[in-house]
Amino acid sequence: MFIQTESTPNPATLKFLPGLTVLDAGTADFPAPETAAKSPLARRIFAVDGVAGVFLGSDFVTVTKAEAVRWEHIKPAVLGAIMEHFQSGAPVIEGERPESAHAEQDGPDGDIVRQIKELLDTRVRPAVAQDGGDITFHGFDRGVVYLHMQGACAGCPSSTLTLKMGIENLLRHYIPEVT
Repeated sequence: MFIQTESTPNPATLKFLPGLTVLDAGTADFPAPETAAKSPLARRIFAVDGVAGVFLGSDFVTVTKAEAVRWEHIKPAVLGAIMEHFQSGAPVIEGERPESAHAEQDGPDGDIVRQIKELLDTRVRPAVAQDGGDITFHGFDRGVVYLHMQGACAGCPSSTLTLKMGIENLLRHYIPEVT
């Protein structure tokens, strides 16, 4: 098994590409070891000293390191943990996972919310996934869109710029109700 790595805009995060499907659908975010109970893969990666977060996508694993740790010290152990997991045949996630990556919202803003989710799914999330992260919808209230950044996006130095100049401008351009 050959696992490729890619840097991300977040210097604390690396994207690992095992060359096979990690998740059949959606993403899974484990921002701390105690959140990884349902993922044997995430638990195995968290066993590497210095790992601060694990994010799983369709064909990648994004790992965030603790600030005081250097990649050259933990990267070989993370690669080994990922390789051992996939060679073991253990599931990536145990049990059932939530179906939707977005919070549901009905009511008078239902059409606007559907438009926001469609733009996020077709134009934003694929680009963000290339950087090892994800952005999910959490609400729309009086012109304000609430999003959650995960994986490489969480804590990334350029995340504010991505939100303000990229996503906010895109949503405002296509959906006038977004202020």
